[in-house]
Amino acid sequence: MSEVIVKLEKIKKSFSSSEGQELVVLENVDFSLQEGEIVALLGKSGSGKSTLMRIIAGLIPATAGEARYRNQVVKGPVRGISMVFQSFALLPWLTVLQNVELGLEALGVARDDRRARALKAIDMIGLDGFESAYPKELSGGMKQRVGFARALVVEPDVLVMDEPFSALDVLTAENLRGDLLELWEAKKTHLNGMVVVTHSIEEAVALADRVLIFGSNPGYVRAELKIDMPHPRDPESVKFRKLVDEIYRLMTTQPDRKDESQTRLGRFKTIGISYRLPDANVSELTGLLESLGTEKGKIDLPELAEESQLDVDDLFPLIEALEILRFAHVSGGDIELTPEGKQFADADIQARKKIFAEHLRRYIPLAQHICNILDEKRNHKVSEERFLSKLEDFFTEKEAERVLTTVIDWGRYAELFAYDYNTGILSLENPE
Repeated sequence: MSEVIVKLEKIKKSFSSSEGQELVVLENVDFSLQEGEIVALLGKSGSGKSTLMRIIAGLIPATAGEARYRNQVVKGPVRGISMVFQSFALLPWLTVLQNVELGLEALGVARDDRRARALKAIDMIGLDGFESAYPKELSGGMKQRVGFARALVVEPDVLVMDEPFSALDVLTAENLRGDLLELWEAKKTHLNGMVVVTHSIEEAVALADRVLIFGSNPGYVRAELKIDMPHPRDPESVKFRKLVDEIYRLMTTQPDRKDESQTRLGRFKTIGISYRLPDANVSELTGLLESLGTEKGKIDLPELAEESQLDVDDLFPLIEALEILRFAHVSGGDIELTPEGKQFADADIQARKKIFAEHLRRYIPLAQHICNILDEKRNHKVSEERFLSKLEDFFTEKEAERVLTTVIDWGRYAELFAYDYNTGILSLENPE
């Protein structure tokens, strides 16, 4: 058995809202990283993956549970763990060499030594010749290479990465992933383990030895899949595609914890007013419905993702919205329109609005709540603050705003109510 480098047990992480209410992000999460292992964390936005990564690195403490690195309790930033971020996080007034040296300088490494180690890291990551360049002179892929060099120059035991390739174009991301794997396979670094947060199922299968799939509300590990394939992996191979299909199935067929306690009506779940509505705008929903309307029967989710050129973070919120609105049903990694979904896809604009309005009132309690309050008011006008206040009982202030914005957009499209952006007033009449 390989030695366990990182071990998290019964991890809970919560934050306090402005009213002092506890908002739980992670609950009862167990995690381990063994020597020689790459682990990928997958899950929809808001499932706590990035939060867990920061707990692993010791950047934030857990509210409950225990985090250990090399069998020592983590009480702060871990010296043996380095991080790579999606946003590059380079200091624009420093050269490539100076950016890479930063971590060594913080550790008190002597100037000549840190210069030699930084130059070696820059060469190793493929940036030799750009030592004196500033970030503004670099492409996105080159900036991220600086980020990797800066993380590797301190000779970490573990590398944790928060969507490190998502800001890059497909070819650049593929090239950088390949170079990182080559360094890993050739043991050209001091790394003994890697953890990567990703929104790409294909990326997880290409990189990882194990994939942890997160549920949400609050975040927890809902499934785990071991990947026994040598690197490099052929994304067109039968085994690779089967693993991708299996992850899609796992991500769409196992309910989130909160959903388990909700009433189920046939094959659909019934949500409450505190449900975290997916971040899905109407134009994308109608576009997906139109696309699905051209299909006869079920369509494979990986196939749909490829055709629509959408990754998990973009596709899954749309699918979730279609399901809770009863326009589509997902089963076994396939999606199929309901009769109402087909009716919507075939209808003209005005008929679509009526169908959407009917489903909003019937299946989205928050939309129904807004309509009821507006109906009760003599002037049929209410400030958005009333609804934000209610949502903040369940979500952070930022998330409450996002959920309300989503339902307002849906309601405006359906012409259930109007909204004046300047005043924040919802009404049953168009604003002047």
